[in-house]
Amino acid sequence: MTTIPARLATATRASVTTQDARQRAIQLYREWYRSAPEIVSLYALNVSPALIRHSIRQRFEKNRYVTDSRAIDVLLLKSRQEYQETMNCWKQTDHILGILLQPQSRPQRTFLQRFYEGRDENAVIPAASGI
Repeated sequence: MTTIPARLATATRASVTTQDARQRAIQLYREWYRSAPEIVSLYALNVSPALIRHSIRQRFEKNRYVTDSRAIDVLLLKSRQEYQETMNCWKQTDHILGILLQPQSRPQRTFLQRFYEGRDENAVIPAASGI
């Protein structure tokens, strides 16, 4: 398969209503879901399309309750970019296995667990804060 950069390109647009954003999200989900077997064959993955579909479902479910239309538009834009890069074979197999299939949630840790690891991200002051 040859790479055609404009094959999956779409113009960026803002959602007029939340219903419009919802329809766009459902359409994008369907495109991801239908392309799972092609992703497996393109990248010669040693996983089933069902696992890819499960991972896609988890990603969309994570943002299910976002209600701000501007935030939804940004999420749709990023997901569309990921889809285009994935389907045009602009990623390595490690990107697909590591980024797409790995769970995104970090387990909650107590203060002592972070202390034993030697870091406490919540107490770090950013270098550019001027404090």
